[in-house]
Amino acid sequence: MNVLIIGSGGREHALAWKIAQSPNVGTIFVAPGNAGTGVEFENVDLQVDDFEGLIRFAKNNQIGVTIVGPEVPLCLGISDVFLAEGLRVFGPSKLAAQLEGSKVFCKEILTHANVPTAGYQSFRTAEEAELYLKNRFPQEDHGDALSLVVKADGLAAGKGAIVCNSRGEILEAIHRISRDREFGEAGNRMIIEEKLPGTEASILAITDGRTIVTLPPAQDHKAAYDNDQGPNTGGMGAFSPTPAVDEELMYWVEEKVFVPTVHAMKRSRQLFSGVLYAGLMLTKQGPKVLEYNVRFGDPECQPLLMRMQSDLLELVNATVDGKLSEIDDLQWDPRPSICVVMASEGYPGSYDKGRVISGIDQADRLDGVKVFHAGTKLRAGDVVSNGGRVLGVTALGETVPEAKLRAYQAVKEIRWDGAWCRKDIADKSFGAIAGG
Repeated sequence: MNVLIIGSGGREHALAWKIAQSPNVGTIFVAPGNAGTGVEFENVDLQVDDFEGLIRFAKNNQIGVTIVGPEVPLCLGISDVFLAEGLRVFGPSKLAAQLEGSKVFCKEILTHANVPTAGYQSFRTAEEAELYLKNRFPQEDHGDALSLVVKADGLAAGKGAIVCNSRGEILEAIHRISRDREFGEAGNRMIIEEKLPGTEASILAITDGRTIVTLPPAQDHKAAYDNDQGPNTGGMGAFSPTPAVDEELMYWVEEKVFVPTVHAMKRSRQLFSGVLYAGLMLTKQGPKVLEYNVRFGDPECQPLLMRMQSDLLELVNATVDGKLSEIDDLQWDPRPSICVVMASEGYPGSYDKGRVISGIDQADRLDGVKVFHAGTKLRAGDVVSNGGRVLGVTALGETVPEAKLRAYQAVKEIRWDGAWCRKDIADKSFGAIAGG
């Protein structure tokens, strides 16, 4: 079976790498792909929103199934368009993808499904939000120290959630989203929600709308710098499993989060099929859902797929065909895995592209290591930087400290002008042990 994977990041490289291990796979195409997928598989010069071109390519190349990596084409309705053309596709419909595409829609589903989440209010204008802030949290009662989260409603490349710790920061966030339009149309609406203290964790599930297969827990690192300092990014690293989530909590999340959400979507005639990713905050009052994503997380996908021993293509096909209940239990490598994201200088702000990268082959040759490309491209035979998050250096180890050591040994093999990364990925799991 020929497979088309849509996207160009580390997630898509990891998906292609894992799909390639299936005995039933033919040629793997990645559109548009990156330098890594171009070397290992076949890149297709089509952008993720070129639905007409992608459909033509899928038909002309006997694509058996298309796997959609990023959220943007899903929220634009790529699955609906492919299905209308009689093409098999892994990923939710446009309406179902609004679980990620609209914070307001997500909150409404969570509320209707009785899934625990942070208290919130939604607004269409800055004036509405400012009036709410003034009335709900009067200065004479709450002062200037006020912790809330202001979020743009739509997609904002992982940067639309602004954590605020003062009234001034809240007002500035409202201004950035609604008046400055920093996130474009994503700021047509916004929500203000309570800030939840606790530990973040990510749990992903695969569902065909009826059966739910939960994957091992992972933990992302959103903040740019060590010790969770600095602005939010698309993710600076991840590890799996996380000790923050035990078997009891996994069962709770299945029963109290995934099942009611999938049922609520089905009741609203928006059957969800694909990856349902719950971003959780583990609070003293219990777990609460911060957000849903409707695709594999990036970089959580990389350590998860490093540990997966089952056939990913079989899992994808069973989901697409509504036969997820018929597959065997998934098998996992018991060893932990860590992904360290190497980024361009300036990220998550502005950054230069076209910096020549060396040492990837040497890093890949290290035991238990795989370097997944993200923001890269080939230029005259060289691999050069082509994005903010450039590489996802991923390693397995018998223990978390060993996996971390291997990942950072691989990082040290790789060089380009302006390269940097967090040095504390996975320290949350073992008490900030030094190393790397």
